Amino acid sequence: MNSDGLKYVLREFVGRPLPPGRPRQLQLPTGTGKVIGLSGVRRCGKTFLFFDAMRRLLDEGVDRRRIVYLNFEDDRLHPLAPRELDLVLRCQRELFPGTGRLYLFLDEVQNAPGWERWVRRLADTEDIAIFVTGSSSRLLTRDLSSAMRGRSVTLEVFPLSFREFLEFRGIDFEPYDARQESVVRAAFEEYLHWGGFPEVVLADPSMRPLILEEYASVMLARDLAERRGIRNEGLIRALLRHCFRNTATLLSLSKLSRDFKSLGLDFGKNTLFDYVRLLEDAGLVFLLPVHESSVRKQARNPRKLHVVDTGLVAAFLPGAERDVGHKLETAVFLECRRRAREWHYLGGASEVDLCDAEGRLFVNSCWSLADPATIEREAAAMEFGAQLLPAAARSLLYHEHVPGIESRIAGARPAWRWLLECQQEIEPA
Repeated sequence: MNSDGLKYVLREFVGRPLPPGRPRQLQLPTGTGKVIGLSGVRRCGKTFLFFDAMRRLLDEGVDRRRIVYLNFEDDRLHPLAPRELDLVLRCQRELFPGTGRLYLFLDEVQNAPGWERWVRRLADTEDIAIFVTGSSSRLLTRDLSSAMRGRSVTLEVFPLSFREFLEFRGIDFEPYDARQESVVRAAFEEYLHWGGFPEVVLADPSMRPLILEEYASVMLARDLAERRGIRNEGLIRALLRHCFRNTATLLSLSKLSRDFKSLGLDFGKNTLFDYVRLLEDAGLVFLLPVHESSVRKQARNPRKLHVVDTGLVAAFLPGAERDVGHKLETAVFLECRRRAREWHYLGGASEVDLCDAEGRLFVNSCWSLADPATIEREAAAMEFGAQLLPAAARSLLYHEHVPGIESRIAGARPAWRWLLECQQEIEPA
């Protein structure tokens, strides 16, 4: 990186209007005195949360020249050596001399070698507010927290929630309006099918599958194979495909290892375990342990797998529109995960999809409660949950049902309504 090229990048940003955006439920705090990190998968909306924060700063009277934005995926900033990071503030002050608090927004910071030490030094020595994004949750949680020693906060960013999906699509919901409820129910089915990536939600329907396929390709080739130095590309491709084809199912790595080897894949004993951790690190999958007080018992049981977005399932699974039950369960998990980090499932004589770590709440989901056998099975699962966690609040979430189901099973509620109203119910204590 040279100073002349960097000055072009800095002046270009100040001279152009901020891209238009739509408000999200999550807002970037700007006055905490801490370094703020945003982690999340590619294209989930981290950069636009930056722009939203910049608009609020401008509305508060901050001079646009005091706001510095760098995207470290910009080819004009490469090659980049750690010692060259100091050029950022030097060039900014040469272009826009003067005093005043600076606001430094660093996008995809993992592409800047030595960024942790540089950010720590700036936070210690400069009058500056610093915001960073990264595509690795562990990179920001571990590296930023370790470097800043209590002076940072990392927030997770997910694709759109169902409430945000409705807002992006301009769909209002008024309770006790049958016609409006029908519109929202149809929108919920669309949400499960296409997921919540903002670009996909706003795109023409004919473009959505192409965009999702491109996302899947880039996540595999760049975020995993290239950035993390994956050597066994065949294995990581097969693993990613398996995960997105089997969301909301139990994952046994020993069984999966045998299955992959039967297909002719060659890999070492620990490679599959390492690759699964990489998928978790990249925020592409989440693995829930069984609800047990014993760590040993948790380790002996398979984990429940969820993926980061239901729309990406279609990029890996032809006919994914038929797999609505598993996608419903994943959408429910993601809503819970937005509000609390630690979730488990209940296993044993029956299985319950989700419970929080403290056992205050458990949630089961089922696409259709129209069949008597399904009703009996789900009622038994809810009773099983009540026996294990007698003081817990409970919900059985469904989409299709028969009249009167709420009176037959305690906690039965339409899934779409729960996703719009569950905020207080699942907020951590």
